[in-house]
Amino acid sequence: MSKKEMTSIKTRKEPMTDSKLLLTITISIFVGMYVLAMLIWGGGFLRPQQLFDMFNNNASLLLISCGLTIVMITGGIDISVGGITGLVVMSCVVFLDDHGGNVFTALLLALGIGLCFGVVHGYLVSYLDIQPFIVTLAGMFFSQGMTTIVSVKPRNVQNEGFLALKNARIQIPWLGHTAKNGNLIPAKIEYGVIIALVMVLIIFAMLKWSRLGRHFYAIGGNSNSALMLGINVKRTKFLAYLISGLLAGLGGFVFLMHTGAGNATNAAGAEMNAIASAIIGGTLLSGGVGGVVGTFFGVLTLSTIKAIVVASGLTDPWWQSITTGAMICFFILLQSIVLSNRGKEGFKWAVPKWLSGKKSDA
Repeated sequence: MSKKEMTSIKTRKEPMTDSKLLLTITISIFVGMYVLAMLIWGGGFLRPQQLFDMFNNNASLLLISCGLTIVMITGGIDISVGGITGLVVMSCVVFLDDHGGNVFTALLLALGIGLCFGVVHGYLVSYLDIQPFIVTLAGMFFSQGMTTIVSVKPRNVQNEGFLALKNARIQIPWLGHTAKNGNLIPAKIEYGVIIALVMVLIIFAMLKWSRLGRHFYAIGGNSNSALMLGINVKRTKFLAYLISGLLAGLGGFVFLMHTGAGNATNAAGAEMNAIASAIIGGTLLSGGVGGVVGTFFGVLTLSTIKAIVVASGLTDPWWQSITTGAMICFFILLQSIVLSNRGKEGFKWAVPKWLSGKKSDA
């Protein structure tokens, strides 16, 4: 082999994987949307605090979205995460104020509730082979009902130790802004965001480098092939739902750290926002493709869309629901177009046959 041929082989670029391609699209869309918002609306979008507020307001959503991403990678679904989050919030409020709990024991309670739901869901889905949508739908209704049993009335946390944690902020002076009176207002980030970002890094490392992470993708790609390779499919699915439940419990604790209050409608619709974030981030409903980095940018993209809607003067809540639904449809369509046109020669922009109306060659 000549030196020229060897150089050509070394410099030849391998085609991007589906996950990397969808992640690149998601990041590009998020950056483009945010830059467009800065140019058109300016104002808060020009301040770093606006971006930090997206993290502050969505730290719990990021956690439950990461758990849901793992389940979706295996080809499953978990629509109970919003209900679990609401139950955890209300339970922790009652425990802290009425039963003398502290921050650490409240965290254990939150994780325990999430763990119980994860174990039940994982067992029913993986070992009894019940459809995950039905199982988690029952879990959603059960958790919502239990929330009202714990306390029907809205509750504000009175525990001083927890309030100290809730009100604590990490200040970043060099990213602040100057007020009209000339005083410097530093950028602030909540401790719940740090918890969420640490968990994102842990889950990213698990999915990328651990054997369990590879098993999640293998099962989502083809469970029969994974079984032939010696992967314990049932146990792996069980662990996926277990992790989702734990992250939903932790998400509920972080939600309470942000709001400091509990009511029966806490985290209502959070499961839909989590599914939307995962889909926007490039996780396929069919399984086998996705990742928490994409979900991270999916949460930011969804938050940016809502901020743009509010900045446009459309403050009614249904406008956010409409735009969220539209973005889900857009990204599902985009994923279909992208993945259906990927060939051996690389990615080509073309409309798939099912969309163009042409008959399939088959």
